[in-house]
Amino acid sequence: MAGILAWFWNERFWLPHNVTWADLKNTDEATFPQAEDLYLACPLAFCIFMIRLVFERFIGRPCAMGLKIQANGPQKAQPNAILEKVFTAITKHPDEKRLEGLSKQLDWDVRTIQRWFRQRRNQEKPSTLARFCESMWRFTFYLYIFTYGVRFLKKTPWLWNTKECWYNYPYQPLTVDIHYYYILELSFYLSLLFSQFTDIRRKDFLIMFLHHVATISLITFSYVNNMARVGTLVMCLHDAADVLIEAAKMANYAKCQILCNLLFAMFAILFISSRLGVYPVWILNTTLFESWEIVGPYPSWWVFNLLLILLQLLHSFWSYLIVKTACRAISKGKVGKWNPLHVSKDDRSDIESSSDEDDSPPPNQKHHSSATNGTNKNHGTNGYLTGTPYPDEH
Repeated sequence: MAGILAWFWNERFWLPHNVTWADLKNTDEATFPQAEDLYLACPLAFCIFMIRLVFERFIGRPCAMGLKIQANGPQKAQPNAILEKVFTAITKHPDEKRLEGLSKQLDWDVRTIQRWFRQRRNQEKPSTLARFCESMWRFTFYLYIFTYGVRFLKKTPWLWNTKECWYNYPYQPLTVDIHYYYILELSFYLSLLFSQFTDIRRKDFLIMFLHHVATISLITFSYVNNMARVGTLVMCLHDAADVLIEAAKMANYAKCQILCNLLFAMFAILFISSRLGVYPVWILNTTLFESWEIVGPYPSWWVFNLLLILLQLLHSFWSYLIVKTACRAISKGKVGKWNPLHVSKDDRSDIESSSDEDDSPPPNQKHHSSATNGTNKNHGTNGYLTGTPYPDEH
């Protein structure tokens, strides 16, 4: 174990040439980031998760009820012992062969069985009220941490001149403000990483998981090797757009469509301009070029910048989805009625729906082949109405 730790904390990987861990030990004159400081984030992440539960129960829920948001979930599938057994014991997504077998066994048509499984899967999804509470919690945290970041950074020299991030590096003292900012952000993203397995299941689960891992890695890397100054810039820049997307989702759940569209438009403009414009020109420029000129590269420098570039690729992917969603609405001439966050057309909600769901024929009657084919022509082979996912957080 001692050998593994020595290899992992190799000074030639983490620190610039001729700098050792002993040089960055705390003294009476100055305090520097210490790796063991980050251990505090784990219990704090649990505390944040518990605070979230209390917040959603005693603040989010009353606010939702005041906005007339009901706790009604998706339409429930009618009771059926055979299908329920298949759903719970075998598969939640039956293939074509199994669907045909169930169709013969129950004398139901395949389309109706598909709809039953779709409704049964949706039964396990949270209600609009739960979604509102989740978004309200994130909105509250992002608003607080972004406000804190702006108030803190406007007093720092590196906000106005990014070269200040590298002057006298790595011998830059750790202030109480930076320590608090880092630990709180790291704790929050750790709580998001863990709660991703209990929250609303998204179709971009793996992408968001990768995003959370990259974010946590960036925070950890920049703290351990004292790139904290540029780290504060990255965190504050990313928190700005997240405030608006959560506000837009809350407006959507409250059925304030005009406000939802306005907030989403503001979010799209801010997201694209900050993450495709400000981020590469301001952040990547200083981490790649200014730091190279002032400090020079070393192994963890390369890893840090690779993570920042990975983040930029995610920015580009999500920006493409935002533009695609907006262009689709404009091309169909439905900008006024456009609901970019509508649950039934949001891949991220993982709610599958069909426009003919409410007027489906009784399950004990066979559909004619021509009727089924006609429906499939409009809604796809499985009758699912899918939309474009949108970014939820950075």
